[in-house]
Amino acid sequence: MPALGMLSWLLFAIPIGGVVDRVNRRKLLSYANIVRSLLGAFLALLVATHSLSIGFLYLFIFLSGICEVTIDTTSQAIIPKLLDKSHFERANARLQISESIISGFIGAPISGFLYAFSVVIPFVFTSSGYACAALLIFIIPIHALDGAKADQVGPRESFQSEIKFGIKYLASHRVLRRLAITTTSIGFFFSASYATTLLYLVEILKMPKQFFGTVLMVQGVGGIIGAAIVPKLTKKFGRGIILALSILGGAFPIFFLGIAPNIYIFVAIGSLAQLTVQGWNIVLMSTYQNLIPNELYGRIHGARRTLVWGVMPLGSLFGGFLATHGLRVPFFVGGAVSTAIALYSFPWLTSLNQDRLDAER
Repeated sequence: MPALGMLSWLLFAIPIGGVVDRVNRRKLLSYANIVRSLLGAFLALLVATHSLSIGFLYLFIFLSGICEVTIDTTSQAIIPKLLDKSHFERANARLQISESIISGFIGAPISGFLYAFSVVIPFVFTSSGYACAALLIFIIPIHALDGAKADQVGPRESFQSEIKFGIKYLASHRVLRRLAITTTSIGFFFSASYATTLLYLVEILKMPKQFFGTVLMVQGVGGIIGAAIVPKLTKKFGRGIILALSILGGAFPIFFLGIAPNIYIFVAIGSLAQLTVQGWNIVLMSTYQNLIPNELYGRIHGARRTLVWGVMPLGSLFGGFLATHGLRVPFFVGGAVSTAIALYSFPWLTSLNQDRLDAER
């Protein structure tokens, strides 16, 4: 099932990015939430009437994934429209924190509680939440989210031509291209490292399976802490320094996960890694928002996400192959190579100060 959600990114991230650059982003963001709300309501109806089939469940996940792609791309594209670039990290951090808290620390426990009363209620609440989001989006001033139409001068090219232009722009831009390559390569080895984590915890560290969710939740706290502190650190030290330290801080601990003597050490190391990875994600997104012309943001965001998400399943397959030689091996290999990539990229990343980002735009 998770593969269906990823498939939506692989198939639709680029064309949806093209749509984001052509339409009113405020309306698109609201309509995507309305569609998700209707899907959730229909799913609740099927559950209530005992008519849900596995086929529709797969279809629901796939269509919800398309909505997620639309919402993610559009929400990232509107930040430069609403805020000054000095506030990008704070905005992205708040998005990450709210998503982590709602999904991991509020949504999951409440869903379990509501499920105990009726299997239908969680779906009804989810549908209502998306509907509320759609209404709140319409409160945003309309002039702020007119999308690319306000930036367009002269006749518009064909949709296919605009998509090609966005991909060529990403490929030809020195900083954007290297950021995409760095993120893609390290993402491959991150996926390889964590591909067999559950087996490692259960078979090597002897963790009861029912505590896997607790492990993820504790490490999620590390991510929230990272999101909370990274805007202040970036303001004090600059984007380049924080990017470089974050990618190294996310890669270096992976090796030591493979030699963790018990679950407690594993969780502590994993929480530290999650803290720095979250910092990398936030500052990286802010860097993209600085570099990419807003009228091109959807297409370039879609192209780079397709590239990054496209290699992650391959990384997981590679991690599974490494695990045939021992469940610690994916952490050793993935951690070592990720750290090498981070060290190689370190000097270049530190050079990405605000003046250079302004010059490269």
